Amino acid sequence: MHTLVVGPGALGSLLISQLGRTDTENNRYTLIDHNSERAAELTARGIHYSFHDEEAVITVEASSNPKQVDRADVIILCVKSYDIEDCLKFCGPLLTEKTLLIFMQNGIAHLDVQHLTGKAAAAYGTTTEGANLLGPGKVKHAGKGLTQLGFLQESSPQAAQALEKVAQLFNQAGLATKIRDDILSRLWTKLLVNTGINGLTATLDCTNGELLTLPGVQDRMTILVHEAMAVARASAIPVPEDALEITKGVCAKTHANISSMLQDVRAGRRTEIEAINGAVIKTAKKFNIATPQNIRLVEEVRKIEQTFVSS
Repeated sequence: MHTLVVGPGALGSLLISQLGRTDTENNRYTLIDHNSERAAELTARGIHYSFHDEEAVITVEASSNPKQVDRADVIILCVKSYDIEDCLKFCGPLLTEKTLLIFMQNGIAHLDVQHLTGKAAAAYGTTTEGANLLGPGKVKHAGKGLTQLGFLQESSPQAAQALEKVAQLFNQAGLATKIRDDILSRLWTKLLVNTGINGLTATLDCTNGELLTLPGVQDRMTILVHEAMAVARASAIPVPEDALEITKGVCAKTHANISSMLQDVRAGRRTEIEAINGAVIKTAKKFNIATPQNIRLVEEVRKIEQTFVSS
């Protein structure tokens, strides 16, 4: 099976480095990067992976031209949520009725792009694997987690078989993975957690764990998550009643982690605030649900992003 991982960011680098250490005799992996110079560099030097005291350099095959890549059985999209549409157009030559697309974005903004997937089958995933990109081709595995995959609608036997194979490969690579029948609920549960963590760490420039100790922050987190829960219920999407406690538990378990949004802020990159808290606000409007704390947080992150443009 030929699997493409699209996007050389933290998650994409983690996935391709771990998959590349498994059964490469029977399975092939290619990293897709729109930047040709970086793709060439990754092919030449590989990806430097670190986890606690373990360090390794994993050889990867990277390409910047989908037209020059062999037919793919599976394409795993690890680009930012705001790049999805451009990414699907970029990968257009590879999207066939025999292709399985797996979306691995934060938030829920990517749930509305199936009109761009062509004849490819679409699956969705969420992961709690921690990954920090230390530089091009350098990824730190910040913590082990669970990856969950599934379809939003009934899939073909071929697509279901491909997803089973992906889960098998992930597990063989040491990335604990399960296939879920209720992936929409799982995506929303992750959204609730991200709603209460990512934006706050970005505005406060703090680790996940510090959200539990900084004065007044837990009060904001509580309101953020409860607003999002109200939107989920109005949308008839089952989410855990203890979503707030789950969010706090993630903060405690990943206390030293730097959230992906804070990583973006520190690097002067656009964040995914619109796909997370912004998506909560957008959906809330359909039901006339007030989300003042989410609105406030989106505005705060937008102000930070404006400094990137002006600096």
